Amino acid sequence: MTAAEPEAAGPTPAELDSAERELGVSFPAEYRAHLLAGSPGRAVFRPYRSAAGWTWGGALPTRIDLLAEPFPHPDSYAEADLALDAREPRPEDFAEGQAHLAAWRAWDLECEEWEGRKTAGAVVLEEHGCGFATLLAVTGPLAGTVWWDGRATCDRIVPLSTDHLGGAGPVTFGAWVGPGSWELLPPGWS
Repeated sequence: MTAAEPEAAGPTPAELDSAERELGVSFPAEYRAHLLAGSPGRAVFRPYRSAAGWTWGGALPTRIDLLAEPFPHPDSYAEADLALDAREPRPEDFAEGQAHLAAWRAWDLECEEWEGRKTAGAVVLEEHGCGFATLLAVTGPLAGTVWWDGRATCDRIVPLSTDHLGGAGPVTFGAWVGPGSWELLPPGWS
């Protein structure tokens, strides 16, 4: 919990119903049950109403404006990442530095918006420092699954899984809440 998040035992069923209506989502059942139980065993960021509307605690933002959109599987945007990188303005393509700088700034804003879209449909459950976070997909086909946002160092969002080598898919909130993120990272992640 952060200073920005009010201290409370947890949201009530009516508050969660209100949040779901206003945000245009249905919280995964395991997450909803955990929130209603007052987060026993593992504290996670939870929705609360601020002066601006529903939000989550923590320094890393949950994109409320994109929450109702389906959480995209990281494999779905690999080609778009490469295309965006290939469009980075290069100094040698401009007659003068100010024109390059202006083009680069516009491209950088496009990159920032694109990076935000990678967490559409997800809430931040925990922060781990250095820009790392655990995400819960709340919308789309991946709703209820838990992911590691490692973009701070490797530009990747990866599934948290009990068997990465065996091809197991991402864990659900209920399977994640016991061991936590560090135990479910891919082998060799450090």
